[in-house]
Amino acid sequence: MASVLVHTAEENVTLSAQAAKKLLERGDGDAALLYLALLRHHGNVPPRSLAGELRWDRGRIEAAEETLRQLGLIAPAAVEVLDPADEKPVYQRSDIMERLEHSGEFRGLVAEVEKRLGKKLTTPDVGVLLGLNDYLGLPADVIYLLVCHCAERIQRRYGEGRRPTLRQIEKEGYAWARMGVDTQRAAVEYLKKYTEKQESVPQYMRVLGLGDRLPVAQEEKYLTAWLEMGFPPETVALAHDKTVFKCQEFKWNYCNGILKRWHEAGLHTPEEIAAGDRPKAKQAEPVKRSAADDVWKYV
Repeated sequence: MASVLVHTAEENVTLSAQAAKKLLERGDGDAALLYLALLRHHGNVPPRSLAGELRWDRGRIEAAEETLRQLGLIAPAAVEVLDPADEKPVYQRSDIMERLEHSGEFRGLVAEVEKRLGKKLTTPDVGVLLGLNDYLGLPADVIYLLVCHCAERIQRRYGEGRRPTLRQIEKEGYAWARMGVDTQRAAVEYLKKYTEKQESVPQYMRVLGLGDRLPVAQEEKYLTAWLEMGFPPETVALAHDKTVFKCQEFKWNYCNGILKRWHEAGLHTPEEIAAGDRPKAKQAEPVKRSAADDVWKYV
């Protein structure tokens, strides 16, 4: 198939005639630029990781990526799960310095984060903040609330003086983006609900026989899921007893299975479970009648 050889200062990029025809017919300049950037990297990087190189925000690069998928120039998307390990854009030092020079708001954010974390941020650290702001589209005030939330959570779990890494902050930022926590109002509402859940966690730990200690990360995931399903501590205690009776010990996964089945059945309180979780009574089988029985009926 015919192709076009594009010369650059460092290397050659080959663009097939068919791809060029599709891009010209669509007339989407962003899609064409993204495709050239992908070719330059030999297709070995996720499209969205090029947001930093192209200096695009998340919405712009997602639109260009979708156009390329529609044209059949890149593979269909799998189920979208934003993961900073795979999808985060790579920002060059020049990109970071330019943003610091021209954006007073971003400079202010960096200064406040340094103050909150008690350390001087490295260039890669500032790149993480730039990705949260530029690629994920989180406003500076939301990013600061995110940083404070992560700092408080780490301190509560590991003690005074411990601080979150920028990697941990970045990971939580992607989680906020998935949940749509991208405005100050949404962040305040999310943090309010989070605090309410944390205040109720000790009750759940006690009914599980785990005392007053804080849950570890995996335990917290289970407890958070049960809270979101709407189970009160009394119901979790019931599931705990059923788990121990069946397994002779407490197993988180088995207990979770019980609660998930109740949730799917719409049963959340002990009263609902007592009424809906008991076995159905067997119906008495009809008595078989013979022809002789019908004859004697009329004698």
